[in-house]
Amino acid sequence: MSYGLLGASLSHSYSKEIHEAMGKYEYELFCVSPEDLPSFFRKRNFEGLNVTIPYKKDVMAFCDFIDPAAEEIGSVNTLYFKNGALFGANTDHSGFIYMVKRSGISVSGKKVLVLGSGGVSLAVKKALEDLKAREILTASRKKGRGFISYADLPKDAEIIINATPSGMFPDNTEESIIDLSLFKKCIGVFDLIYNPFVTPLLFGAAELNIPASNGLPMLVAQATAAAELFTGADDLHCMNEILIKKLIAEKENIVLVGMPGCGKTTVGQLLAKKLDRIFVDTDEEISISDGKSAGDIIIERGEVYFRELETSICKELGKRNSLVIATGGGAVLKKENIRALKQNGKIIFIERPIHLLSTKGRPLSQKKKSLRELYENRISLYDKYSDISIKNDGLPEESVVKILEFLDLL
Repeated sequence: MSYGLLGASLSHSYSKEIHEAMGKYEYELFCVSPEDLPSFFRKRNFEGLNVTIPYKKDVMAFCDFIDPAAEEIGSVNTLYFKNGALFGANTDHSGFIYMVKRSGISVSGKKVLVLGSGGVSLAVKKALEDLKAREILTASRKKGRGFISYADLPKDAEIIINATPSGMFPDNTEESIIDLSLFKKCIGVFDLIYNPFVTPLLFGAAELNIPASNGLPMLVAQATAAAELFTGADDLHCMNEILIKKLIAEKENIVLVGMPGCGKTTVGQLLAKKLDRIFVDTDEEISISDGKSAGDIIIERGEVYFRELETSICKELGKRNSLVIATGGGAVLKKENIRALKQNGKIIFIERPIHLLSTKGRPLSQKKKSLRELYENRISLYDKYSDISIKNDGLPEESVVKILEFLDLL
């Protein structure tokens, strides 16, 4: 008998880490196919469950009782036993309200567009009603009464909410589910996805300076509400901010950018050892994939070919989490590299005076004039894309401490 998460595909989930961090019980992931769902519930070999895509409506048929609020919503994401009977509840509702209030974005009196018509969108719609949204429209790719098509999205929507899995790990994509620039009145964006932390929709919001939130606060808040139902405790919601901070600290990648020879690899290896993380060097990953060193690839195949390999590596590493990543000096030259790495990462610019840069094995840095030109072409990009600049002109251990202080990991 155990607690856990029920779904069809759970590779994206952080629920196990959140629930076990509360220290009340062990938590498992139950990946069950649709055809096996009836058998799973006949056995009832669990004490409590959270439910995710695509079963938030389906599980209602297996409940002995459904909470009136969940019945009204038409979706259940939490199952627990009481006096031997299986109860269904919906904590997505309170989780979404927590997310909205935490963001500081008011939905009261606003025209709201909800993308997606699945189980979670039903809880979102009810929460929006409770928060006094003026008008709520739901877009769906399925035909159905009460839905609008993606071809007819209201361009005067003031709040936009993504309640679909578009952009979720492992199907990370560069394409946003919609083009936010078309919504001139939009003043707030919520993406219920939390893996990755920054989706294409949220990148779009940032570029347009629209306040936004990912789905991590909702995930944590609905988890603590579910845990209170599992255990009978009434104070676990007080851990919300602690759990959010903990998960970000554990999952967010640390990405080092800077000129060739600035010390990214040395600092990165020390940082990874300090945090007990995996260290990855994009140039080394390129060498492994191609069978030659980065320098030899540039000399023999050209820089354009090398940059294509680099982008492919950045996209793959950007999907992962809990890494320390040292990038090649030119990774900032392509915006798609930065977008990929920022999905789950903080960008740290390792700054080092030109005369201290190592040029060994770096064909693009061999001549002083070329090195100066490289620096002048890239410095604005390092500044533009980084979250912080760290001067690495002393001991590398000193740079590590500065990074840990910035990330609040000391």
